[in-house]
Amino acid sequence: MTQGAGQGPVVRTATLRDFRVPPYALVPVQSGEPGPSGPTAAGPSGHPGNAVPDDELPEGYTPTERDLPVINRGDTVQVHVGPAAESSVPDGLGPLYVVGDVHGYLDELLAALAEQGLIDADGHWTAGTARLWFLGDFTDRGPDGIGVIDLVMRLSAEAAAAGGYCKALMGNHELLLIGARRFGDTHVNSGAGTATFQAAWLLNGGQRTDMERLQDVHLQWMSRLDAVVEADGHLLLHSDTTAYLDYGSTIEDVNDTIHQILTRNDADECWDLFRKLTKRFAFRDEGGPEAVRELLSRYGGERIVHGHSPIPYLLGEVGTEDASDGEADTGPLVEGPHVYADGLAIAMDGGVTMAGKLLVVRLPLEN
Repeated sequence: MTQGAGQGPVVRTATLRDFRVPPYALVPVQSGEPGPSGPTAAGPSGHPGNAVPDDELPEGYTPTERDLPVINRGDTVQVHVGPAAESSVPDGLGPLYVVGDVHGYLDELLAALAEQGLIDADGHWTAGTARLWFLGDFTDRGPDGIGVIDLVMRLSAEAAAAGGYCKALMGNHELLLIGARRFGDTHVNSGAGTATFQAAWLLNGGQRTDMERLQDVHLQWMSRLDAVVEADGHLLLHSDTTAYLDYGSTIEDVNDTIHQILTRNDADECWDLFRKLTKRFAFRDEGGPEAVRELLSRYGGERIVHGHSPIPYLLGEVGTEDASDGEADTGPLVEGPHVYADGLAIAMDGGVTMAGKLLVVRLPLEN
């Protein structure tokens, strides 16, 4: 799988001090020679999630239980169902598309958007009045998270100028990157031992090149993202969790509350938000359909569309996020979204970080 143009060796360290953030750049990063991946920069090769060598933990971190177990489930199958009931499309707007977790894989994102006719060969918006929603998690694990954010920000302007829109939701990795930059190695009350945003960021695939290129404009953009939206009868959110219910009884309340938390800039409060939106699998098991219905009854919509939990894990496929390039051909196969929870939930994280697929699909789904 392509790791990104011009990527050099990964910089690895078991300590935090080598990852201290440099001062903000005074001006936005300027593109180099034009190309589908933007300017080249030193970055990781091999699997980008191996930020800590030989399972050695960074200083200042007491790990909690891993939350991505591989579950071999015979009763979890990929279900294909008919499209959700058509909701009225706002006047003058075109078809609706959603994008799953990108995690820094800029080349794969460009290819997937081009395949759907949303951008041209130079990476510019060509979809007119179409609507495009990213479900969050732009950075970490992959080679060019900042390049992904820059692309989404540019496409937002180009789509708006064409009469459509390109918008994004906040994922847990946006919260993680914001926290790593704001709070660094300040200890937070994790409830399960000592933790810091910086150490958690490293353990979750934080890339040194992303932190070095992170600027005020990126942080401001991420901090203003909404967490939940409804579009054409689809409730869009990043994480497959009911934790959103803790932040408000309406979509507006949830988004306002999360924005207020980030504005208050309290490390413990931001950590609690990050941990809650890192929870997963609420829709998968026996009580999954009821959990989905609870969210739909509170916030509206007929189906939930989410990212966050890779489809291979939801399906119980054997595969981990530590597979090397040489193992990519034997990794989990993802052909498209996973519809589950009695047809009420659509999972969009195709597992691009584990030799899966970066998904861009049009809603409603077809048979």
